[in-house]
Amino acid sequence: MKKSLPDDALRLPVKLDATSNGEYWPRPPDAALREVQRSAMESALENAGKLGMSRRDYLASTCGAATVFLALNQLGCGGGRYQVTKESTLDPGAANEVLTGKEFIFDVQTHQVTAERVWWKEGQPSLADFLKTTPQADCGAAPWARCFTDDVLIREVFMNSDTQLAVLTGLWGDPLPMLTEEAARTREKVAQLGRDRLRIHGVVQPTAAPWEKIADDMRKQAETLKLSAWKLYTVWGPTGEGWWLDDEVGRKTIEHGLSVGVPIFAVHKGLPLSGMNPEYTRPKDVGPAARAFPGATFLVYHSGFEPDITEGPYDPKATRGVDALIRSLEENGIGQNGNVYAELGSTWREVMKKPDQAAHVVGKLLKHVGEDRILWGTDAIWFGSPQDQIQAFRAFEITPEFQERYGYPALTAERKAKIFGLNAARVYGVDVADARKAQAGDEVSRARAEYANAAMPSFQTYGPRTRRDMLRLLDFTRGMPD
Repeated sequence: MKKSLPDDALRLPVKLDATSNGEYWPRPPDAALREVQRSAMESALENAGKLGMSRRDYLASTCGAATVFLALNQLGCGGGRYQVTKESTLDPGAANEVLTGKEFIFDVQTHQVTAERVWWKEGQPSLADFLKTTPQADCGAAPWARCFTDDVLIREVFMNSDTQLAVLTGLWGDPLPMLTEEAARTREKVAQLGRDRLRIHGVVQPTAAPWEKIADDMRKQAETLKLSAWKLYTVWGPTGEGWWLDDEVGRKTIEHGLSVGVPIFAVHKGLPLSGMNPEYTRPKDVGPAARAFPGATFLVYHSGFEPDITEGPYDPKATRGVDALIRSLEENGIGQNGNVYAELGSTWREVMKKPDQAAHVVGKLLKHVGEDRILWGTDAIWFGSPQDQIQAFRAFEITPEFQERYGYPALTAERKAKIFGLNAARVYGVDVADARKAQAGDEVSRARAEYANAAMPSFQTYGPRTRRDMLRLLDFTRGMPD
């Protein structure tokens, strides 16, 4: 599994490119971020020479990651920063102290596609057009979709990162790039390597067919596939229009999910899908639905984050972004011990490049949603290995200045541990002590230890890098290929 890189393909170990997860327009790095990239690479090459290491080995080390985080600190204005020093760019011990950890990491948002059936159509725009343009598509497999399947998920999530347990969640569209039955097969494959390493969601698209068919499909999924939750995309619809959690469609979906014994609903809010009406991705319906269905648990994927919104102090009048989620909860009396959780997939990946915005996003969620109601997610494998996101969160702090000015709690090691996995373990009924004991000697742990001694991370990022890449996704996300 070792993969070396030619000198002209060196990549920073913390991915700072313009890639999106296919759900929003890529935002090219501005001049300041480009300067960070240049400065980090220059420092990395200089430091490698000082340590007598090859450039590739240095970039694959925690010192290499520390170099990038130190460069990112220059983008902050006193609100958020990475707790790395110049020493940590040259001393592996100092770097490891900040960037390694023993947290229980439970990633509640990972993805893959299937290659066992042809869900793409040659000559018609779809997700396939985007995937074929990414570096991972050159893996040499046939068909090309095998470059994005379960084996890649296992490598990037369980071998190339510290993730211990993950959720394989569904995608959107017609046809679906991954059916729930296919997710279940991946779960069984992972189970051969380690017990209870992967959970799955059932996909529900309630406007894609007559309700009787949707209800029957939900019942069959619940009865036969051992679902951990449902995945909902209120922004997606076959005609480009979505639906609301608190309208007739939403209420029926939640009621039926509860009736078949799966009371957890992971709902996409934020990151508007291309070609869809963006209004339906906004979280104004989360609070009313949570109030109406106290027996349900709502996991709000992306926390309402929209990349074109600059996140700042909480605005109680906001209708978009993370503030809109907080407003919806507060207006409906959903407190810090309520039935709504805010998830960080893609959100953290975007704001970790903007330390002050990162401080506002995490600080607001801690203050208003609560340290027990924030979940870790990464949107892997679209961004490659999530290890850089894990390292960034370990190193990040909300400065005392922002804590005092805005009332944000400190991002302590204890709070990070809750966000990294303890909160998700409670949601999904995982006994952490039991899981750690079972995983300590399983095949995943043994293979990871062996892989760590031979690995050469590619630092590749999967996802649309340009507006053209996103245009190729348009008809897929609309579900109406030309």
